[in-house]
This record gives sequence, structure tokens and C-alpha cells, in this order.
Amino acid sequence: MAAYRCPGCGYLYDEARGAAREGFPPGTAWADIPEDWACPDCAVRDKIDFDELEVTR
Repeated sequence: MAAYRCPGCGYLYDEARGAAREGFPPGTAWADIPEDWACPDCAVRDKIDFDELEVTR
């Protein structure tokens, strides 16, 4: 699983953890998040702007 970071504010979406406040349970893949979703912290950056990070566990 991967993680994605907002380049504007640093919000991190980790597929393994999901985002409960956004309605995405743990294990929700980035591809399953709607294309029109925006950063929940800054609302400035769209999904397309997020940077993919490699996650080592």
C-alpha cells in the first residue's frame, strides 16, 4: 500500500489507514477515492496534485 501527501499543507493519506473523517475505511486504495475529492485540511489541492510516497512498514 502507498501513501499520498498534499503538496500544499502536508496532509497525508495512507491507504493502509484510510481516512475515517472522510469516510474511507482502512485499506481504501487511492484509485477508489473519487477524482473530485480535495484535500480535507486545505481544500486547495485536488487529488491529482498529491505526491505518491513509498511506505515501508
